[in-house]
Amino acid sequence: MKPVFVLLVSTAWTFTGAQYYYQGLMDYLDNRLSAIEDRMQLWHEQSHRYHTELLDFKKLTAEAMEGLRNEHSGIFNALEGAAVRVDRVEREMDYVESQTSPRACANKADKVVEQGAWGLEESRRKDEEEEEDWEELQSSVSDCVEIISGIRSVKILKRVGGPKGMWTKDPRSSKVYVFSGTSGDSIYQFNSVQDFSRSPGINGSRQIWLPSEWSGPGSAVYNGYLYYIQQEDDTDVQVVKYDLLTGTVTDVAMFPVESHAAVYNLNPETAADLAADDEGLWLLYATSDSEPNINLAKMDPATLDIEQIWDTRCPRENAEAAFVVCGTVYVVYNTRQASRSRIQCLFDVNDVVISEEAPLIYFPRRYGAHASLKYNPEEKQLYGWDDGYQIIYRLSMKRKLLV
Repeated sequence: MKPVFVLLVSTAWTFTGAQYYYQGLMDYLDNRLSAIEDRMQLWHEQSHRYHTELLDFKKLTAEAMEGLRNEHSGIFNALEGAAVRVDRVEREMDYVESQTSPRACANKADKVVEQGAWGLEESRRKDEEEEEDWEELQSSVSDCVEIISGIRSVKILKRVGGPKGMWTKDPRSSKVYVFSGTSGDSIYQFNSVQDFSRSPGINGSRQIWLPSEWSGPGSAVYNGYLYYIQQEDDTDVQVVKYDLLTGTVTDVAMFPVESHAAVYNLNPETAADLAADDEGLWLLYATSDSEPNINLAKMDPATLDIEQIWDTRCPRENAEAAFVVCGTVYVVYNTRQASRSRIQCLFDVNDVVISEEAPLIYFPRRYGAHASLKYNPEEKQLYGWDDGYQIIYRLSMKRKLLV
């Protein structure tokens, strides 16, 4: 009887313990599920809040983008209007400058001619000696009687090469020559301006290899010959005459300088500049870096002999290029932050052009600053290289007053 009682008590105890165990497990699972439900509810609330905030953000972004588009459209329209106004102002400035140009840099010889030449003409009847002086002055006037009065038109041909370079045309032929960069041992020849304009880049050209390297965009082509500057060191500047037909060097002339000096302060690559006009070949140079002015030499195109030298009294400071027309040097100036190029100083080798004939001529504003300007006396045009663009300037000419 006693063992049966013990067994019943033990069974009852085991059943009661199992009941408590499962009840605790159920309570634990219920608590965990409640916690999960609470977390899911929190996540749902946070997701809803984030979704609402995202919608608000998208709405604000859309409104801001719409405002930016409206502002961009307004700014673009304002810039277009400003560009039109600037273009109109530049045209008006060109017109005003062509009508009432300020006086350019005139040298002392100009003032002597201005003040004394006409006086000599009026008093030559009174004094035989003054009459002889007047006749001597008249005899010094060259056969070329034209000076520049303005820029008639501008034609932007194309863009080839980098910011610095040179292109020119032989006055006695239709051939065009392109010098890309500031130095090299070859040039490119085109049969005409039209061929150069239509060609993609320099394709279709004839590449001419030279026996020595040219230095700076200061070369000239004249009567079938190429004249280029060769600088082997800081003190030796050579002018090389190269026959384009036979491909041979026919002459070399050396011009010793005291130190390396660029003829134009804004284009230090131009050690010297050759120019051709109706009267022949000219050399623009500076003897040393301390020399403030540009020097001019008249050269014999056949032998490269120096016939005469002048101090133009045109400063090198802020000069970017120059060219010669009928024995008159026109120096083009600019600023280091490229602005509008202008002819601000001229020098006439015959002391004929007086200050009233030297207007301050502005070039139409284009891209940057000229690396070179080459005059063609047959066409009365300038071939300019402006920031890689090849530009043709047609010039308006007039007669000198004393002729």
